[in-house]
Amino acid sequence: MENKRLLSLDILRGITVAGMLLVNNPGSWSHIFAPLEHAEWNGFTPTDLVFPFFMFIMGISTFFSLRKYDFRLGPDAARKIVVRTIVIYLIGAFVGWFSRFTYYWTHPSAELSFLENLWESVWIFDQLRILGVLARLAICYFFASIIALTFKHKRIPWIIAGLLVGYWVLLALGNGFEYGEGNILAKVDQAVLGINHMYNDNGIDPEGVLSTIPAVAHVLLGFCVGRIMTWGSLSEVREPSLNDKIISLSVIGISLTFAGLLLSYSCPINKKVWSPTFVLTTCGLASLCLSFLTWIIDVKGHTKWCRFFETYGVNALFMYTVGSIVAVLFSRIHFGGQNIVGLLYGVFSPVFGPKGGSLAYALLFVVLIWLMGYPLYKKKIYIKI
Repeated sequence: MENKRLLSLDILRGITVAGMLLVNNPGSWSHIFAPLEHAEWNGFTPTDLVFPFFMFIMGISTFFSLRKYDFRLGPDAARKIVVRTIVIYLIGAFVGWFSRFTYYWTHPSAELSFLENLWESVWIFDQLRILGVLARLAICYFFASIIALTFKHKRIPWIIAGLLVGYWVLLALGNGFEYGEGNILAKVDQAVLGINHMYNDNGIDPEGVLSTIPAVAHVLLGFCVGRIMTWGSLSEVREPSLNDKIISLSVIGISLTFAGLLLSYSCPINKKVWSPTFVLTTCGLASLCLSFLTWIIDVKGHTKWCRFFETYGVNALFMYTVGSIVAVLFSRIHFGGQNIVGLLYGVFSPVFGPKGGSLAYALLFVVLIWLMGYPLYKKKIYIKI
């Protein structure tokens, strides 16, 4: 039973990683089907679900990884948390540096010598983004783990509520839903990070400083779901049946989704500010998806279709990192004046149309990264931190 449950989790994790690579690598950013684009501001699209789904799953996985320490903050647990946090953050920093390095290396200045161009392309730390997708994962993992090891689990929902309500008040008092530099999130990010070290979306960094607060609550929600799946409760330990797990996931999913949608009338669902309603809605939908997958895989026994996503799921961080690096290389390597992305899109677009060709390239990219990870999956090599 335990392995099947973990298989369901791996499949959902694999779907989200494949989805992240899919939406991040269109053949043309000018020609994208609407569901594969992020919402411009309030609201959400299917694309806006993949990253929060992954964070929710990370919360569940955090429960499993900390269980061996009996949820006590000892030297071994602290060392594991700190090392994992640093490694995940450094991987994200390397990917950001690599992207900048390859850009400057492939766009040398005619006014500089070879060595000067080399130095300029390597020493670009004054322009690197401090936060980002992997940085958010690292930071939220750290704080969620510390909370899980220092507080009784039955109190964690109160911590989640406090974080979300406090952040809601912050948004309400600080023009938190203004799409511009008057937003308190933009002001804090520019003051703390500096404009050269942030992703500037109308002055707002979607993985900024203040929006990390609800993101920690996001991971903690996943942690609570992981405990309920395994032990049936936040206050006691018992072994729930498979049907109990599915019912619990469904009830949690429906409750969180309904709460998020209902509260969105006063607190809009917004990914770029990671609003409290965005947390509730996406965690609810992720819980429902996990419930459905558990039913399909564990109850019905349909597993053949999911091997593709299992390859992504068992080596999620590795696959995402490799995909990010390959995406950079495909955009930098040129043949006949066009990069690899442009060349392949030029093949697909006449056949499938501008948007269809863009999607065809993205699907090919996802399959290519899968081919790189499949030998590891076949040999049961799991790269973990």
